[in-house]
Amino acid sequence: MSIFIIRGPEASGALIRTAVPLPAPVLKSLVHRAIDAGTTVAIRACGSEQELLDALRVADHSRGEVTLLDPGACVGSVRLQRLLPHLRNPYVEVHDDDARTPEACLPADAGQRIGVAHGYCAQSYVHALEIALDHLGCSELREGVHVGT
Repeated sequence: MSIFIIRGPEASGALIRTAVPLPAPVLKSLVHRAIDAGTTVAIRACGSEQELLDALRVADHSRGEVTLLDPGACVGSVRLQRLLPHLRNPYVEVHDDDARTPEACLPADAGQRIGVAHGYCAQSYVHALEIALDHLGCSELREGVHVGT
């Protein structure tokens, strides 16, 4: 069982560039939390819309069961919005800022979205991972406390 983390390109003024890597402590935390829950994570940072679409297709045809999708600069991409309903795996939409305006998110009917994680920088990925683990039924912590109880 795997969870894919796919990060779209970032906009920097008029330039589009590959997403900045998540900080090492955050990556370590995500990996350890996934292992504690009996799953793994695979991370892909994309530098273009096409790379993002290809990464989603690859994740959908591999052993992944849930995708954490940060669309980045591609949030308004018509091609992305057309692809999502055709993917079999559900996804959690991730935004590493606190912008909660409707135009800052993918449309609600764009595929099998099981949640949206907004947060402060990398905290949104931690929250999104918990949503995915809860969806998979493996969100129990080592101490036996279930998320949401």
